[in-house]
Amino acid sequence: MPFYNAENTLQRSINSILNQSFIDFELILVNNNSTDGSNKIAENLTKKDSRIKLLSEQNQGVVFASQKGFENAKAEFVARADADDVWHPDKLILQYNYHVNNPDIDVVSCCVNFVGDVKNDGMLTYVNETNQYLTHNEIVLKRFSELQVINPTLMFKKEVALKYGFYREGDFPEDYELFLRWVEKGVIFHKLPETLLDWYDSETRLTRTDKRYSFEAFYKVKSSYLYRYLKEINPFFPNIVVWGAGKRTKKRTKYIKNLGINIDYFIDVDKNKINAKDVISYKDIPEKGQMFIVSFVNNRGMRTEIRDYLLSKDYVEDKDFIIA
Repeated sequence: MPFYNAENTLQRSINSILNQSFIDFELILVNNNSTDGSNKIAENLTKKDSRIKLLSEQNQGVVFASQKGFENAKAEFVARADADDVWHPDKLILQYNYHVNNPDIDVVSCCVNFVGDVKNDGMLTYVNETNQYLTHNEIVLKRFSELQVINPTLMFKKEVALKYGFYREGDFPEDYELFLRWVEKGVIFHKLPETLLDWYDSETRLTRTDKRYSFEAFYKVKSSYLYRYLKEINPFFPNIVVWGAGKRTKKRTKYIKNLGINIDYFIDVDKNKINAKDVISYKDIPEKGQMFIVSFVNNRGMRTEIRDYLLSKDYVEDKDFIIA
């Protein structure tokens, strides 16, 4: 658990880990240059429970602090924790047992309960959606839309991170990049159907304040992974057809175009965008097997409608199209 100026939530989060029904673990806390009372709270708890190890990391940032914790972890399995979330009492035992009973699974996640300190319907919708996707196949098919395994829910084999790397520092969301990289390497994910974590949201959370978590940062980091995916799966590579012809969508295609992807034309439902040059109506798409479609539509509801429409036309997801 990396922490920075978390005195208002740290003890609550640590207690939720110490009170797990599974007791055989070490809790590695990493102080990342806190200037409030966080480190004092951590020191006091360390004196009371021998399972706690308190470290410090001078390089500022969750990537460096998380790496320090990971490097010092002794166990076969590693679980990520944030300093403002609450684990339900059986989180560790259920994830551990699933790992032991399913050795082919590399990463075990779980469903979460969204607890927002601010009104954020978009985040609540995201959580409710990701809670639906449990199997590896479901998670992987949605990987170019959004992160489908929420970071502080993860328990993974340490050998996986040693082999394929842990978080990387850069101008991108480190948890999403890790997820895409591990999927690309063949790492197997699973999400438990139980809700085992209260995921807190606040105005100061990094996902709200740091430019590395902006829409553009997500589009930029996913583009290189999308490019390599298309190179492997798309029989018409480097050519694709993009669903979505809005100005914002066309702007965001620049990242994959810069990598060498050619866009034959665009598909849209808006009559005002359809023209003879490069935009066709969704009603006029050819039969499957003549192109590979990448949907760039950002609206979650529309993503589902597009997917359902293509499936109704006998297009096969991950073979004829992908939602991105």
